[in-house]
Amino acid sequence: MKTFLAALVATTALVTPAYAELALERDELKFGFIKLTDMAPLAVAYEQGYFLDEGLFVTLEAQANWKVLLDGVIDGQLDGAHMLAGQPLAATIGYGTQAHIITPFSMDLNGNGITVSNAVWDAMKPNVPVMDDGRPQHPISASALKPVVEDYKAEGKPFNMGMVFPVSTHNYELRYWLAAGGLNPGYYSPENISGQIDADVLLSVTPPPQMPATLEAGTIDGYCVGEPWNQAAVFKGIGVPVITDYELWKNNPEKVFGITAEFAEENPNTTLAVTKALIRAAMWLDENDNANRMEAVKILSQPEYVGADAEVIANSMTGTFEYEKGDKREVPDFNVFFRYNATQPYYSDAVWYLTQMRRWGQIAEPQPDSWYDEVAKSVYKPGVYLQAARLLVDDGLANEADFDWESDGYKAATPAADVIDSIGYDGRTPNAYLDSLPIGLKGDQTVVGTEVKG
Repeated sequence: MKTFLAALVATTALVTPAYAELALERDELKFGFIKLTDMAPLAVAYEQGYFLDEGLFVTLEAQANWKVLLDGVIDGQLDGAHMLAGQPLAATIGYGTQAHIITPFSMDLNGNGITVSNAVWDAMKPNVPVMDDGRPQHPISASALKPVVEDYKAEGKPFNMGMVFPVSTHNYELRYWLAAGGLNPGYYSPENISGQIDADVLLSVTPPPQMPATLEAGTIDGYCVGEPWNQAAVFKGIGVPVITDYELWKNNPEKVFGITAEFAEENPNTTLAVTKALIRAAMWLDENDNANRMEAVKILSQPEYVGADAEVIANSMTGTFEYEKGDKREVPDFNVFFRYNATQPYYSDAVWYLTQMRRWGQIAEPQPDSWYDEVAKSVYKPGVYLQAARLLVDDGLANEADFDWESDGYKAATPAADVIDSIGYDGRTPNAYLDSLPIGLKGDQTVVGTEVKG
């Protein structure tokens, strides 16, 4: 736990003009997070004093898992949290739990990877093209995994993989990668929420910090998780990351900062102040071509934050990524916190998550395009974000050119070349997008029993 003990002796000398203008409804707040490197904006906003600049006295508290974290925000034990992007959306539409959660701030782009055990990698390697120097050619398609899964089936063995939560980016990214390679990751139905209906690969939940140990124990054959838990497998010599989500979908959205709609309504100025502090933290993380990343690594390696060895965290946070031991490659955008408008909460990002929920049966019935737009707008709040950004620009703390002021909330369509299966994405036409994907529900299809109908 981190807390500003200085709250009790704070003086007006610590208060910025922006804070004085905002007239905070609340100044003592507790935020939750999971031990992953992409919680960095929260840690940096605390350690660099950006929360305090806004007159906010913040406690940061690690949570046991994503469900505990979400429940803490819903019941008011936490005022906000580092969240899976799917969590506010799922809660708002009543999948798993019912609560109106919103986000004024997207925390990052990219940052995840898919790792397999050494045994699985050895079986995959003959199916993976190599470069002139003999190293594997990336990105690696799940088509290289398909014969391995078929061999498991022939031997009567299940092929198990871990992801962190049913509505996590990791679940959808792992499913996307598998489906792009011709493997069915399974469906959900209202009666069967295992997500394993008709699955070639069985996916199940494992908390992020437990991924390496679960892989080493042989309980799972691979996993999709955020850092530093892919690099931890490399350092421990127990697994090989085969693809990053940057290679899967270039500059894909990842975590968000979530609060209840009620909190935002009751504390509009406090919400703006929090958003301002987080924007400043994101700017610091990316400024001068990631010049501050080693300092960020030192912060994150502290036990109250991520608590992994600094060397492991640095392997991905400083612009590189290591696949097999010794095969370290330049990936400057593996973690993006501010550039490419990373922190702006776009409706199109929300719609993508909703399409994946529909694709795999978590949204059981077909919905019109207008429904996706309405849900996205009820959860993602670019107006709040841009209002906070304007205050920073007016205070001389941010550059006008760094924000997407003219946006209608939707990004330009993702080109096919930026996605592993060469299928582009346009958030304005979710049903057409779903129809373009070869595996997954589309049109009026539903899951009935163990079959897709319609």
